Amino acid sequence: MAKLLEELESLVRELVEERKWILSRVSEHLKQEYPGTRGLSLRSVERFCQLKDIHHRTSRLNDTTLDHVVSDAINMVGPTYGRKTMTGLLRSRGISVSKARVGTSLRRVDPTHHIHRSRVTRRHLNPVPYHADYFGHKLHIDQNEKLVMFGVTHICAVDGFSGKIVGFITMPVKNCLEIYRHLYRPLTLDYGLWDQIRVDHGKEWHLMLFMQEQLANYRYNYDRAPHLQTTSKLNHCVERLWVEINKRVNYPKKLCLIHLEERGEIDMDDLLVKFCVSLFTIRVAIVGTTMATSAWNEHSVPGQGIPNERMLRANHVAPIDPNILPETEVAVEQMESLGSHLTRFSPFGQDPLEGHGHFCRQRDEQFEARFPNYDDFFHSVANSDFTLFRQGLLYTIEITRHLELQLNNT
Repeated sequence: MAKLLEELESLVRELVEERKWILSRVSEHLKQEYPGTRGLSLRSVERFCQLKDIHHRTSRLNDTTLDHVVSDAINMVGPTYGRKTMTGLLRSRGISVSKARVGTSLRRVDPTHHIHRSRVTRRHLNPVPYHADYFGHKLHIDQNEKLVMFGVTHICAVDGFSGKIVGFITMPVKNCLEIYRHLYRPLTLDYGLWDQIRVDHGKEWHLMLFMQEQLANYRYNYDRAPHLQTTSKLNHCVERLWVEINKRVNYPKKLCLIHLEERGEIDMDDLLVKFCVSLFTIRVAIVGTTMATSAWNEHSVPGQGIPNERMLRANHVAPIDPNILPETEVAVEQMESLGSHLTRFSPFGQDPLEGHGHFCRQRDEQFEARFPNYDDFFHSVANSDFTLFRQGLLYTIEITRHLELQLNNT
């Protein structure tokens, strides 16, 4: 266990048990306080808290209080969370309540959407059998392009045994370098090397799969093929998850953006507007995907258990020395030396402030002065109120145009 976490045990205990912080927030806080220090990843914090018996401690809520808590949660994430994912969301925020009580509360607080969820649940059942031997056996990675026309692409990594989401990134356009830089390398350093990666036949996985082959002998079971490519529909673990992400994150924003485009308030043929739509929508989407990931990893899977807990029961992911997992540019050089060619950058629209850090910082500072965080944008649009989302998007376009004029006049 990292020595620094041992020294910070009292702080971690206070943040979790008294302030009710979720572990991902604790990890991000410690990274900010101790930049460049290893051993502060979410995975490390989870292991440390498990070892030290640090967890949220709450007394039983009465029905009235529980209804208020559930109502507040619905206002944050919208009406699509059922009893399992709502229970997971509450648990990730330090509130332990049984699924049965959460389901009853949802019926009381929001009966209309409860009935609707009950009717459509059967559509999501997948009869295809699936098996993974342990955490670290199969890693399923897939992309979601429901918002690709607005410059938003999600990439998700799910462990097949536990069902735990171990990596989730959002980018304007899928790109193999960015997937390696922001998904594959970080999760491999945080968790370790999986026996097998499963993806579809897209070219965006080439760099990641190349490195998986290079490191094949470091796996727990190196007799398995290091990766397997199938059609996207056969990547069952992630396909099931996309149903939830679409309902909770993608569809509300897509409806709003289509509405704005039809009214002529955004012109997706304008390269500056394209960039701003992507920039703003990604930042709002990250709020939703972060909450959805926390809820998913704490929700109970029938016949299996909770993903975060199931991960700890049979963990055979193989730890990797950071020195043998190259940085992105080194990995690219290794692959291209064998005759491959990789696309360095995949733009969506055009940022007129690109390469001018001072102006980019001004854009963020001016935006934050009016809208301090992106949480409110997500909470409102998730509940079908597009007013605030529209204001934030149009203001992003406005200040970008204004700063472009300043830049051109310098």
